[in-house]
Amino acid sequence: MVRAFGLALAVAILVLVALASIAIGAKELSLGQVWHGLFEDSGTYGDVVVAERMSRTVLGLLAGAALGLAGAVLQALTRNPLADPGLLGINAGASAAVVTAITFLGVTSLSGYVWFAFFGAAAVGALVWFLGGSRGATPVRLALAGTAISAALYGYLQAVMIMDDAALGKMRFWTVGSLSAATDSTIDQVLPFLLAGTVLALALARPLNAMAMGDDTAKALGANLNRTRALSMLAATVLCGAATAACGPIVFVGLMVPHVVRSFTGPDLRWILPYAAILSPVLLLGADVIGRIVARPAELQVGIVTAILGGPVFIYLVRRRRTAQL
Repeated sequence: MVRAFGLALAVAILVLVALASIAIGAKELSLGQVWHGLFEDSGTYGDVVVAERMSRTVLGLLAGAALGLAGAVLQALTRNPLADPGLLGINAGASAAVVTAITFLGVTSLSGYVWFAFFGAAAVGALVWFLGGSRGATPVRLALAGTAISAALYGYLQAVMIMDDAALGKMRFWTVGSLSAATDSTIDQVLPFLLAGTVLALALARPLNAMAMGDDTAKALGANLNRTRALSMLAATVLCGAATAACGPIVFVGLMVPHVVRSFTGPDLRWILPYAAILSPVLLLGADVIGRIVARPAELQVGIVTAILGGPVFIYLVRRRRTAQL
């Protein structure tokens, strides 16, 4: 009952943050202009700004939920509460694919390279699964394979961007993570993948719960370990790949929120996953609003804000985990 009430409270907080994301921005609007833009669209300046913020807010909701779910699934899969979607190289795969598309194929628009980002993430997810042992994959093998591939791809990414000034100019906002380029077209392109990944992640709650008790116990409970690991990799890749394709690599959301949620829901993924899907957009949209306010009339990209907020939190979590082990 308490956790159900908390979930309802989390939804209410999400609604408030979403409304703040529409009402507050680098360009100041009165509440009357915001109301008019929401319900009486007539093409005025304020209406256009509100429409842009609506797309930005919707993308933030979807991307935040995707990153939170991907982080929770990966933490359960690797049995590492400090894991995040970047651990398996998914962000690196998306970034490398976009740099390749811009530099060698001449792709310049978001609608063009969003697909390269997605398929780059998917390819790296498949490669990590293969190098991690495929059917014999273990959490340690997957983490090691992801770390090695990430290092190689980021080296490639930096080399290409240094040699190609055009690629550097076009990538500099995408690589830090941003919601500012959100459009209805972008949302339409990634929405099917985000919905499919969300359904798959939520369906994995029970088998991942069984795996948390150890492989032998999970087998005794009827869980198919290889299938669960493969589907978990697929869910995380689809969710993180689609979110990264639309917004760029946004760090720490998939790490912080599931870890914090676990502190008051316990280890049951049937509660962790819904909470992560609701509270991760709260963090992402909240960081986006902060970025619009602190640098007026310009704005600070959301990926920079989450990194600034996440760095100290990550250090605290590592220190607390180390203290608990001593």
